[in-house]
Amino acid sequence: MSNSDLKFSSKFYFSDTPFHLLMKNRLMNVLLVCSLYDSFMLEEDGRIDEQLFNEYSQLSLRYPPLIIKASSSKMAFELLEKRYFDLIITMLNVGDTDAFQLAQKIKEKYPNKPIVVLTHFSREVELKLQSENLKSIDYVFSWLGNANILLAIIKLIEDKQNIEHDVKKVGVQTIILVEDSIRYYSSYLPALYTILIRGARGLMDEGLNEHQKTTRMRGRPKILLASNYEEAISLFDQYKDNIQGIISDITYQREGKIDTRAGLKLCEYIRNYSQDIPILLQSSNIEQKEEVEAKKAGFIYKHSKNILNELKDYIVDNFGFGDFVFKAPDTNEEVGRAKDLKELQKVLQVVPKEALTYHGSKNHISTWLRNRAFFSLANLFKPVQVTEDRIEEVRLFLIQNIKHYRRTKSRGIIAIFNKDKHDELTSFSRIGDGSLGGKARGLAFINYILKQNRINYQYDGIVVAIPQTVVLTTDVFSEFMEINQLYDIALSDAEDELILYHFINAELPPKLTNNLDALVNVFKKPIAIRSSSLLEDSHYQPFAGVYSTFMISNNHEDKEVRLKELCQAIKCVYASTFFQASKSYMQVTSNLIDEEKMAVILQEVSGTQYDDTFHPTFSGVARSINFYPVGKEKTEEGVVNLAAGLGKTIVEGETSLMVSPNHPNNVLQLSTVELALKGTQTKFYSLNMAPNSFIPSTDEGKNLLKRSIQEANKNESFSMIASTYDHQNEVMRDNFYLPGSKVITFSHILKGITFPLLAIIKDLLKIIETSLNKPVEIEFAVNLDTRDISKMFHMLQVRPIVSGMESDDIDLDDADKENAIVLSNSSLGNGIIDNINDFIYIKPGSFDKTKTLEMVPLINNLNKQFLERGENYILCGPGRWGSKDQFLGVPVQWGQISAARVIIESGLENFFIEPSQGSHFFQNLTSFRIAYFTIYPFKNDGFFDVEYLDQFEAVYEDQYFRHVHFEKPVSVKIDGKKSKAVIYKPDL
Repeated sequence: MSNSDLKFSSKFYFSDTPFHLLMKNRLMNVLLVCSLYDSFMLEEDGRIDEQLFNEYSQLSLRYPPLIIKASSSKMAFELLEKRYFDLIITMLNVGDTDAFQLAQKIKEKYPNKPIVVLTHFSREVELKLQSENLKSIDYVFSWLGNANILLAIIKLIEDKQNIEHDVKKVGVQTIILVEDSIRYYSSYLPALYTILIRGARGLMDEGLNEHQKTTRMRGRPKILLASNYEEAISLFDQYKDNIQGIISDITYQREGKIDTRAGLKLCEYIRNYSQDIPILLQSSNIEQKEEVEAKKAGFIYKHSKNILNELKDYIVDNFGFGDFVFKAPDTNEEVGRAKDLKELQKVLQVVPKEALTYHGSKNHISTWLRNRAFFSLANLFKPVQVTEDRIEEVRLFLIQNIKHYRRTKSRGIIAIFNKDKHDELTSFSRIGDGSLGGKARGLAFINYILKQNRINYQYDGIVVAIPQTVVLTTDVFSEFMEINQLYDIALSDAEDELILYHFINAELPPKLTNNLDALVNVFKKPIAIRSSSLLEDSHYQPFAGVYSTFMISNNHEDKEVRLKELCQAIKCVYASTFFQASKSYMQVTSNLIDEEKMAVILQEVSGTQYDDTFHPTFSGVARSINFYPVGKEKTEEGVVNLAAGLGKTIVEGETSLMVSPNHPNNVLQLSTVELALKGTQTKFYSLNMAPNSFIPSTDEGKNLLKRSIQEANKNESFSMIASTYDHQNEVMRDNFYLPGSKVITFSHILKGITFPLLAIIKDLLKIIETSLNKPVEIEFAVNLDTRDISKMFHMLQVRPIVSGMESDDIDLDDADKENAIVLSNSSLGNGIIDNINDFIYIKPGSFDKTKTLEMVPLINNLNKQFLERGENYILCGPGRWGSKDQFLGVPVQWGQISAARVIIESGLENFFIEPSQGSHFFQNLTSFRIAYFTIYPFKNDGFFDVEYLDQFEAVYEDQYFRHVHFEKPVSVKIDGKKSKAVIYKPDL
């Protein structure tokens, strides 16, 4: 790899290693043929089944094979007829026949069945083996009474059966053992496999969850056994690009004759190909040590009393097992050590350049990575030419790519939180073993979808991802509730403040607190603490905005203060499960509050700090279905609401910009200068970054700041989304830096000049809708002022949309005003409702947008009466129902009008508000299939016959509301396909 190639690219794709496809051929059933005496000895003295099981367990291996014994050749063939065996092991003494004759008969009938002879060893046995024809035998092993020989036999056969795929297709490493002595390889192989499998636990440690840990074990190196020079050369030539090391005797057959220098010649052959492959030669002749070491190979004396320990030490030190140890080339002194990939990334930053040059030039780093099954990373590093003059360039290349690899490999994975290993590159992890909850499940799904579709590689200089996320699963919530005995107060009718008081003064489980203590050091930005209950964002009954989300600045210089705030915020979210609004919601949905379980999402807030505030450039809610298309817009093209700052502006139903992704030039709010000045966002939300700004409260927005867009002019945070109104010429200029009022138009974004927002949204909506097989809504935040290389598009949430557009054919083309109370050309829902006898409406003449707060308790009391009777009503009033901005409509919470079956937003001539599709309130309307109409009678868009309603005697009437009851139910008909609706008079 040349100098010019050492350029890091965040778009480089590291292919996933298909660990699940490795070791596909496993030995599950083994037939052991032996005499009754041998069977007795194996069972009683050796307890072979128990030993084999224990051997597998101690090495963290799963599924030890089932061993079935046959005491004669006749019984063996009967068993072979009845069931499938993967391997046959026969003792030398079978009883009624010779083991070699039995093997020959079995091979004739089952030619592909591996057969191993297992025998006690003696001089007589050795002579017998020399005189027998062994062509029907795959291997002969010496039985020393230890079950680990069976493990070695099984793994050797498995390696042989899997090597072609696992090495050639995936890149798994191999170790070649060249030994013709049955006694020696019967001793070596169990030791080798024990070293290998225990060393492979390092592969497990690199896994982010239990599944990864288990499957990564399949990437361990394989062992191949050769008994002569030609076999060794053949194996080396086949797998020379994937050789982890060679272990060889020196004296064995070459060209059909015993050659006392065969191992040395093998070493020379390998050194002609590579100077770096570790080679260990062993000999009974101690005088060969000097010659062996001159060939840059290790040496072991075969008659050493400590031979197996010497073998282990050499393999651990030279075959890439264990830690990567950086050594100074001149003194051999250790100057750095890494036990895993995270530590390697860290050590590379500080290791002396002399040591890095030495190890890099020897391919030690790529070899270590390959041995730990980081194949794609090793493949990238191996061609790098390491020289002294470019070592700092190489260092940066290694660090950047390891970091990129770790980040990309964490995507799409639900990792188990490890307080000792967790860092900013782990995108999604969990604490606990319970459910993630609905909202967190959606985030995990997004993380998976983004990886599967490689979205991150489609847009230059843009990262499309979820923010760093840790989920406290529902079992943590259950433990918290139980150890603090909180259910009595939680399920009572106590005020929200009292419930919160008890929760705040309760203790989180100690294990959780220890994990959070580590977490506050990893999260470098403010933290959002979000609810994720079992019911939130479910496919059939989504909860939206019912529970609380809190944010903390996470910037206090005292770590203990940061930890305390995080713990308090978590307890606030737990408490919100039992607030009155939540209980009211549960009542409407027929769910039991004591069955609800709360997971909590801890997530870095997307954005940048500006003086004492923190916020993203803008936030948005995109929907794959547009319930209110205008002009050439189509329902299926979707819609997106955009707002400067935090997304609270949108989800609370305040003023945001509504855009069709396919028609960015057709924005009604920007169609004239007058509308732009009147109908665009004037205030934005940001997080208060002042120390100690977080105070536990039932109000989740206590530490959020709501400021004028004009204030942002000071820090230029909205320079890429704002235009300037030129008062003198009465025109809008697409330039933030000109003098004049700032207007949030997203002009450069909609034109695709500064950021391909609409392209990203269309891609995401299409992919996620296809994956869920239903319309979807996504919440996101975009940070353009990253002060970094990449702009950030952060996905915050995904939920299904219950559209309500069923296939019932309702034709309302002939509907007329004479027979209707309400006519709407912009409606949501489909079908017929014919069981409502009550209509509650705000008297148009008494509506005052400055008095909407006074209206909330009045409608809440009426709603409670309907809930108690189990009845529904029609609700009509000006502006947006459910907006937190009291000047846009009546700021009710969902539970305060939850008995309404039809909700109508009726514009007045002096009070015209565009409907918002991005709010949580709107999401709940669609989820519960509430019929939702928008009418503007003053401009002949829809019809509302108030005079007809005024004729009826009021059941209830106050300064603002009037409630009338009909003897017969009204008929509500909604044509979902054409978005038309009519409420007919009850006497028709």
